[in-house]
Amino acid sequence: MTENTTQTGRELSERLNPGMEDALNARYGHLLPGMAEGVVDFAYGRQYARPGLPLRDRYLATIAALTALGGQTRPQLMVNIAGGRKAGLSKEEIAEVIWQMALYGGFPSAINALNAALEVFEAEDDNI
Repeated sequence: MTENTTQTGRELSERLNPGMEDALNARYGHLLPGMAEGVVDFAYGRQYARPGLPLRDRYLATIAALTALGGQTRPQLMVNIAGGRKAGLSKEEIAEVIWQMALYGGFPSAINALNAALEVFEAEDDNI
C-alpha cells in the first residue's frame, strides 16, 4: 500500500460509500488488522480510481459481475448499487445491466439482484 493510493481510495470510498472503512474495521479489524485499509487502498485507490474507464462504467461492470455471481453477493451488490447511483447511474441503467446478466448468471440471480436494487432505490427514496 502506498500513502497516495490509500488516500485516494479513502477519499473516493468516503464519497461513494461513507463509513465503509470504519464499518469494515469495526467488524473485522480484531481478526484482520489492516484489512479495511487494504480494501480501501486496493478497491478504491487502485481499481475504481484508475484512468481509462469512467467511474460509472466501472460500477456497471461491478454490478454485472456481482449479479452473475449470485445471491451470496447481495450485501456487496447493494453497496455497489448505491455507489453506482452516486457515480451517476440511473435506476434504469442498473436494472438493465442486472437483467442482461440473466443470460449469464441465470434468472434467479438476476431476479435476486433486481430485488436488491429495489431495496436500495426504496432506501434512496426514503432519504429524499
